[in-house]
Amino acid sequence: MKEKIEDLKPERLWHYFLEICKIPRPSKREEKIIRYLLDFGRDHELDTMTDDVHNVLIRKPATPGNEHQKSVILQSHIDMVCEKNADIVHDFMKDPILPFLEAGWIKAKGTTLGADDGIGIAAQLAILESKDIPHGPIECLFTVDEETGLSGAFGLKKGFLNSTILLNLDSEDEGQLFIGCAGGRDTVATLNLDTEPVQQGSIAYKVSITGLKGGHSGDDINKGLGNAVKLLNRFLWNATNRFFLRISSIDAGNLRNAIAREGFAIVTISNQFKEGFEEFGREYESIFREELKATENNIKFTIEHFEIPQLVLAVEIQSALLNCLYACPHGVLEYSRNIPDLVETSTNLASVKFTEEKIVITTSQRSSVESAKKDVCDMVASVFRLSGADIEHSAGYPGWKPDTDSEILKLTSDSYQHLFNEKPKVLAIHAGLECGLIGALYPGMDMVSFGPTIKGAHSPDERLEVTSALNFWDLLVEVLKRV
Repeated sequence: MKEKIEDLKPERLWHYFLEICKIPRPSKREEKIIRYLLDFGRDHELDTMTDDVHNVLIRKPATPGNEHQKSVILQSHIDMVCEKNADIVHDFMKDPILPFLEAGWIKAKGTTLGADDGIGIAAQLAILESKDIPHGPIECLFTVDEETGLSGAFGLKKGFLNSTILLNLDSEDEGQLFIGCAGGRDTVATLNLDTEPVQQGSIAYKVSITGLKGGHSGDDINKGLGNAVKLLNRFLWNATNRFFLRISSIDAGNLRNAIAREGFAIVTISNQFKEGFEEFGREYESIFREELKATENNIKFTIEHFEIPQLVLAVEIQSALLNCLYACPHGVLEYSRNIPDLVETSTNLASVKFTEEKIVITTSQRSSVESAKKDVCDMVASVFRLSGADIEHSAGYPGWKPDTDSEILKLTSDSYQHLFNEKPKVLAIHAGLECGLIGALYPGMDMVSFGPTIKGAHSPDERLEVTSALNFWDLLVEVLKRV
């Protein structure tokens, strides 16, 4: 008999995970999950509140006999990255995520799963509901809008939290404890959408690159994955030089914190170049597959006839766009000189979108060194300024400086070794965690981050390993018992 998610243990953890999958929760549109959490807290007669930016806080008293323990914050974010494959019909504002169990992993049907950070939320709710798990006083903090701006963590105020220990439940590698993270900032470039009529005798094509894995622009930036924006632009740049190609539109990539998985362009060429252009496309399909065969086994690069558009980019703006995208860096720029294999500084060329009047290019930069973060933002901005683009930087967020002498780190590490007979790895992470902002607001907060194994976060390939989720749960329960 095929195993179902609802049959997995611990039952209440998976019960709440499935409940959360039913509730739409895109970043900045978390109204339904907020209402669910508030109802949960009040139904369980727990002290429940929200702050000015709609973060939710639920407090639970210590279990009998554990009133002497220090109060602990359990923290997760309630929004999720909403990505789907192009052939999937799904409205993230109203449709539930459809999880299924396959070969020890939980996945979703053609969309992101939302285990980042739905499994953290589920663990908090299961702890809050429990009657038989010993623990001291608990504050469960559920933050909004982590994925698109960390605005929940930015909006926290002093005095909202009472505890001095925080367990962040938003890491994605079981057996690893994180005590530091990168800071980040976005750089957005905008070009005017100058156009002119399509020349007579032209034919049109839709150029598509699909099937890339995508992934988290922090966790996965060093894995050699293909970037749809870079690959699509590379082809268009070369085809323009050879066939005098003209671009009508580009729609590539999506979210600022995801590596671009898909890219599409509507282009025109003179009819006389038809055969050569189609052969050129087949050549690039082979090139991309050969270059990326070690990391991308489902890449698809296609050229198909399309309805002729009325307008194409003016020559000067097309040249500026293609050249700045080609020159824009993407990927790892520096590795840490102190922590082996830790990415220190990177940049992600996230998306290119055409609006009615503008071309908008979104990038994101990360570094665990504040000065290096500024430097890479300036580097990216300088490339786009050469093309005449307007530049806007986001406010950004700070990193979290590792504290190897942390008491909660030692307790969590000892708990892991007690449970699993091996030492966990203690690391910093290149992704952004809300710990940096919380630590800046609450100096002296003793923090550690851990979680189950999640692969392909921020893409429809997102999957949660069941065995690691059980270990994550056992570790959380053990730490709460020992504090």
